[in-house]
Amino acid sequence: MNHIINKETQFIHLGLIDYQEAWDYQEKLFKEAVDIKIANRQLPSAQHSLTPNRLVFCQHPHVYTLGKSGKEENLLLDESGLQAKEASYYKINRGGDITYHGPGQIVGYPILDLDNFFTDIHKYLRLLEEAIILTCADYGISAGRIDGLTGVWIDYKNEKRARKICAMGVKASRWVTMHGFAFNINTDLHYFGNIVPCGIDDKAVTSLEKELGKKQDLTAVELKLKRHLGELFAFEWV
Repeated sequence: MNHIINKETQFIHLGLIDYQEAWDYQEKLFKEAVDIKIANRQLPSAQHSLTPNRLVFCQHPHVYTLGKSGKEENLLLDESGLQAKEASYYKINRGGDITYHGPGQIVGYPILDLDNFFTDIHKYLRLLEEAIILTCADYGISAGRIDGLTGVWIDYKNEKRARKICAMGVKASRWVTMHGFAFNINTDLHYFGNIVPCGIDDKAVTSLEKELGKKQDLTAVELKLKRHLGELFAFEWV
């Protein structure tokens, strides 16, 4: 089947939004793209509809999310503990273990049809990481990867000092992606003390604010990150 390539990508900013509301919105966009692909399979290629690509940025109120491969014991709070922290908790359908989302974090949900770009989940994750690495470099911070661990790390060459600045967990079906990354900018890092982040108990978590010693302009970071993602994926913004 010949797929008509569409690199047009819509950028959507949801601001501060409840996690469930954003998850429902993601599911809606995801289903829209998948349904188009299913319908296209019944049609000659000349009649195919283009599949849309969206990049969603947002922030969430305090929330812990557990991926399909995660262990519930990595959440160190019970129901009353969650209430005391004004945090919610969801088991969700992405890969990965447990993570925290909260204000001061850039949460990115690329809902892309990878048939429009490349059909390689490994490459997809590496490009998401690369966009974060390049954004950190814009602020004079050397960030990178650790073999076998998804996400972006500071002091990544030093096993004892390595600390995570961006967590990732994605889902893909029929090459359409959802979920994504959480990049700590002005994040309250105390909330990570209530979980075993991503199931890794011997590595710290950090933020741009912590690394640079002062709060950062979140909008400015978003613009840099959006630009890097656009260049790496060759998005045509609409």
